[in-house]
Amino acid sequence: MVGKANKTSKAGSQAGPAELPPLAPDEVVRITGLRKSFGDREVLKGIDLTIREGEVVCVIGPSGSGKSTLLRCVNLLEKPTAGRVDLLGVDATDPDVDLDRLRTHVGMVFQQFNLFPHHSVLGNLMLAQRKVLKRPADQAKAVAMQNLEKVNMADRADSYPAQLSGGQQQRVAIARALSMDPALMLFDEPTSALDPELVGDVLAVMRDLARGGMTMMVVTHEMAFARDVGDRVIFLDDGVIQEQGPAAEVIGAPRTERARTFLRRVLHPTEIPETDLGETEPE
Repeated sequence: MVGKANKTSKAGSQAGPAELPPLAPDEVVRITGLRKSFGDREVLKGIDLTIREGEVVCVIGPSGSGKSTLLRCVNLLEKPTAGRVDLLGVDATDPDVDLDRLRTHVGMVFQQFNLFPHHSVLGNLMLAQRKVLKRPADQAKAVAMQNLEKVNMADRADSYPAQLSGGQQQRVAIARALSMDPALMLFDEPTSALDPELVGDVLAVMRDLARGGMTMMVVTHEMAFARDVGDRVIFLDDGVIQEQGPAAEVIGAPRTERARTFLRRVLHPTEIPETDLGETEPE
């Protein structure tokens, strides 16, 4: 089983002669020279990034900057054009790696909830546990109910997704990811599809996860969440990390004019000219 205990030894066996130093014992993700192109368009242009155990890293930036693409490259939902991704001590870009096995240790929450409509809330949480982790039904149910309690959805265990609001569905999606006992949680704009009044409940769940020490990488437009919860904020623009550091520095006192312009527009949206809106980045 790939896990925290054997990260360093596994990384050392795959690093190769002097091309990369061994991962530190607390490194969950190391991205080196990552590039990603869609046809002739290069979306990521040489990303270097490390995420340590227990760290909450928030990725911000304009639409089309490559944020979601970067997140999807972490667990190889998008295959990098060049570069390397070490995930939990394993070179995830190695063509011989067992990606399905590796991904069982990474939870991902998407913009859309991706719940199975023909399964109840409880069934959605039990399915992967039973099929992938081979847990017996009673154990899978106990784990599912424990995680539904965490997101305040235990009373809707027998409901179906169509009977839930968007915010409730997203909380169920988070509980489903947690039921796989992930070492890393990836969030791709988890509140962007929600009505404004439903955003707070989902962000509260994510804050609780952060307080509990979950390692998290979050692509978000929620600047208050990034400022208050993120240990580190990364400002990505045009496929390049323009700034990174503590939230108070990146959001409160950005160094580059590009970051200052972006943050002015996000924090004061009524001042954005309609013709100045960015393009949607590729899925």
